[in-house]
Amino acid sequence: MNRFLWVVALLPRNACVVVLRAYRAVISPLYGNVCRYHPSCSRYALEAIQQYGVVRGSAMGAWRIARCNPWAAGGIDDVRERRRPFTVSRFGFVLAPTPQQQQTSAGSVRPVLLPQRTRKA
Repeated sequence: MNRFLWVVALLPRNACVVVLRAYRAVISPLYGNVCRYHPSCSRYALEAIQQYGVVRGSAMGAWRIARCNPWAAGGIDDVRERRRPFTVSRFGFVLAPTPQQQQTSAGSVRPVLLPQRTRKA
C-alpha cells in the first residue's frame, strides 16, 4: 500500500515530465540553440520539477524563462541539488524511494571523521 501512495503522490510530477519531454522532442528542435543559459530553459524546468515538485519546480522554471532575454549575460545556471534527491529513471520519471533511501534520509547522519592533528614538541 505504501508503494501505491508514492505512485499517486508522484503522478503530477511525472505527468509534467512527459509534457516537458514531448516539448523537448517536438518543439524545442524547431527553435535551435537560442537559450543564453546552460542547461536550456526547458531542461532547467525539467530538472527543477523532478527535484522540487510541480508547484515549486514550475515557479523556478517560469523565473528562469523570465530571466532568459536578449540582455541577459547568460552562462551556467544549474538547479540546486536537493539534500534528499529522488531517484530518476532513464526516461526522467521520478521514482519512489527504496526502503534503503528512506532509512538514510530519515535523519541518520553518517559522521565524517577528520584526521587528528598532533602537536610537535
